[in-house]
Amino acid sequence: MSTEAKFAWTPENEAAAQAHIAKYPEGKQQSAVMPLLDIAQRQNGGHVTQEIIEYIGDYLNMAAIRVQEVATFYTMYNHKPIGTHHVQVCGTTPCWLRGSDDIMAACKKTLGIEKGETTADGKFTLGEVECAGGCVNAPLVSINDDYYEDLTPEKMVELLEKLAKGEDVKPGPQNGRQTSAPLGGPTTLKAFVGKGKGA
Repeated sequence: MSTEAKFAWTPENEAAAQAHIAKYPEGKQQSAVMPLLDIAQRQNGGHVTQEIIEYIGDYLNMAAIRVQEVATFYTMYNHKPIGTHHVQVCGTTPCWLRGSDDIMAACKKTLGIEKGETTADGKFTLGEVECAGGCVNAPLVSINDDYYEDLTPEKMVELLEKLAKGEDVKPGPQNGRQTSAPLGGPTTLKAFVGKGKGA
């Protein structure tokens, strides 16, 4: 007989789950399935299991297969354990045109793994996603909850090496760009840049 504990919300996550459910009108609580899957995945160390899918189905009074349909449709839900750093390279057209294949190759070479694999030390899992939604700053990679944009293969290697050493890395554009502003800075209305309202 297994002594492994069954999945159940921690008190904090129970409160978070209830807060999400409360956002929906009576009879529509099943609409909270996506945030509840996210909460459960985080509580479980980064992936959902069949037990979690069934637990959320019971919790929301919906068939487990309907929870499974959501959990398997979206790439944000992982179905096997992942590394401490979940590296996901965007491979959609804008990122591809700006060199995402080279970014992926740099990740594979540096980490010594292929897409869908995790390093032996459990630090990194490598994947590919479709449209991370930051096309103007392509190519980009998400690592856990942060985006790293305007990447080059060299900058990607540097990021991975820093993470491997436990060093902090700054998310956002990696080429000095201000958020998604034009490269090279402003070209018009220069007299107004940095001035407050009514300048």
